[in-house]
Amino acid sequence: MRITIKYEASWRNSFLDGSNNEPLPKGGRTFVGSMTTLGKRDNQGNYPNFIKREITHDTVMGVLNRLIGDQRKLYQSRNCHKYFFSGLEEHISFNDQQNQGESINTEMVYIRNMEGNTDQNSFTGMIKSNDPVFTSDYSNIFWGVLTLDIESLCRFIVDESFQVSSSKQFDPLNALQTLDELNKLKAIDIEMVKNALDILQKRFSDATYKIVDNKIKPIELYCSALYLQINRLSQKYDVSLALTKNGGLAGISKRGYTPKDFMDRYTTGSKKPIWGNPYQLKEKRKGEGEVVSLLTKASGTLDILLNIPDDKAEQLKRMIDDAGVSSFYLGKKGLAYVDVIR
Repeated sequence: MRITIKYEASWRNSFLDGSNNEPLPKGGRTFVGSMTTLGKRDNQGNYPNFIKREITHDTVMGVLNRLIGDQRKLYQSRNCHKYFFSGLEEHISFNDQQNQGESINTEMVYIRNMEGNTDQNSFTGMIKSNDPVFTSDYSNIFWGVLTLDIESLCRFIVDESFQVSSSKQFDPLNALQTLDELNKLKAIDIEMVKNALDILQKRFSDATYKIVDNKIKPIELYCSALYLQINRLSQKYDVSLALTKNGGLAGISKRGYTPKDFMDRYTTGSKKPIWGNPYQLKEKRKGEGEVVSLLTKASGTLDILLNIPDDKAEQLKRMIDDAGVSSFYLGKKGLAYVDVIR
């Protein structure tokens, strides 16, 4: 028996981790199609969240079950004692042929954000410049740490008696702008800041500083220095209103900062939701430069070959006719339909 299926624009990428052929986790399968997730590398330098899909035996079995009106997950159908294809699967094969002259298309697709993720660099509402961390007697010398050059910063970290002198008035926006500028500074050799780094590692044992090729980014030192300064100032001033409930600095960790969390504290609105993002992976390949991978769509013909007894073939044909499935997805999205049954 042969069932010929025509399909158009079948999506060959997946946005969810895990497998559709196993029970769903408690919180459902995780969406991995966001820009942040797509760009994550594994230990081998690959991008495991840019998932490519092809037609497999499970795909074919899912189609056959769909054609006879069974809309359960494939693993659920297989676990049923009345599973129609029980003992028949090993006699079922397939041949997937792309349309001649039609290559697999790459297409820019905009994926809707279903997890409520928020924009890393945006905020909503009015800015609250009157927060105590910006209006207190110690505000200038607290934020003044960010105005130090790297040599002075190291002296500040090493010497507790070092006095920060700054007349610059900070508010949420220029504080964030200063952090952004410091974040752009290139990594420096740790030998230049060894004494300061040793002190920070002892003082903040919970922070794992990122050292690559014996270099560290200055932003990590500046953010840790802010924590050192607020601690030193607490001996003279009441800094409790400048801290979060957990005793930290809003949006700032010992190693860096997150703009959306920083501004969430100093604005009247909530974090800005991301409504979606283009599904694309940008990677730099040696000898090729930047390579952009997009979602792929394929069109073609799928022949399902069933080496089964005549009575089973007649029964299957009758069940397909009775179910009357006109069109369906092949894998993810697209359009597929039965062309011929022989």
